Amino acid sequence: MSFLGFTPWQVVLATLVLTHVTIASVTIFLHRHQAHRALDLHPIPSHFFRLWLWLTTGMVTKEWAAIHRKHHAKCETPEDPHSPQVFGINRVLWGGVFLYVKEAQNLETLVRYGHGTPDDWMERNVYSRFPKTGIVLMAAIDLFLFGWSGILVWGVQMIWIPFWAAGVINGVGHYFGYRNFRADDASTNIFPIGILIGGEELHNNHHAHASSARLSSKWYEFDIGWMYIRLLEMVGLAKVKKVAPKLRLQEGKGSCDLETLQAVITHRYEVLAKYAKTLKSIHAEEIGRIRTSGIDLSTLGKWLHARELDEHSKEKLKAALDSSQALKTVYTMREELEALWARSTATKEQLVRQLEDWCIRAEESGIAQLKALSLRLRSYA
Repeated sequence: MSFLGFTPWQVVLATLVLTHVTIASVTIFLHRHQAHRALDLHPIPSHFFRLWLWLTTGMVTKEWAAIHRKHHAKCETPEDPHSPQVFGINRVLWGGVFLYVKEAQNLETLVRYGHGTPDDWMERNVYSRFPKTGIVLMAAIDLFLFGWSGILVWGVQMIWIPFWAAGVINGVGHYFGYRNFRADDASTNIFPIGILIGGEELHNNHHAHASSARLSSKWYEFDIGWMYIRLLEMVGLAKVKKVAPKLRLQEGKGSCDLETLQAVITHRYEVLAKYAKTLKSIHAEEIGRIRTSGIDLSTLGKWLHARELDEHSKEKLKAALDSSQALKTVYTMREELEALWARSTATKEQLVRQLEDWCIRAEESGIAQLKALSLRLRSYA
């Protein structure tokens, strides 16, 4: 029983509400506003989020933003502060908070990636100077509101962000789930309904369009953090600066132009995701032919979609591709398509001609899936 007469179920409900406010503070203030500048916040919600995070997490804004920006800059490399591809899923899922604390002590990270974060009197003299004082004060508040049950409420608050943010998002969000976009990392969408972690469940969408204030992409996805941002915007307390671009199609285009090129580059992660389905389809059709050639198929699918392969895997993949002209064509042309947005020395006119040449060869390849993909790319506008 609490000092104010809350029933056990009311204490449980209050705990869920309090932790949800913390999640909203992380995704709206720390992530979308501070780390990526996807929106501007009015001083009222901005200061509220800072105060609330000081009370419930003890995290310093500059440290969080710097570590997250470094994660994007060095994603899935040995310099990534918390990649499960580097450290293993168990270490990130259950001990992600320790990886965060270790990186927060790296002054080079803070200097290089921590620019633009709050540096006012409150930040210098309270929040950053006494980060642990807030969580002690929160413990006292919980005890006053909920009695001895407040110790449990406070405990849940203290483990909520370390587990869900440092563990689940950074761990599961780069290990299990589905992908709408073939981003240059292992990011995944954990679940299409983003409520429990404020919309951060849609992590692959975020990595494809990091500066977008909205994390949902498909019609069936829901980002509750975006809903809160829109509500704040409606009352003049927020202003969205950028969202992910929407693909526009212009049917009947007979040739590629500069708009086609720009659209293909802008939506390259979606293009590669669709290409992956084409590659998978050809793989399924050619599997019987490859098997009769005596090629080991146990990891062929993984080889086809991998970014980097060791020499042994490269040899195996080459043998498989040599046994199927269709699969080799689709695989090779994917590499050529990716090279279009990697050629920084080519002029726009040269890139348009290269894209047009790619489309012509795709449509003349005799591969129905490749032709359909080419015709779709031509309609990008």
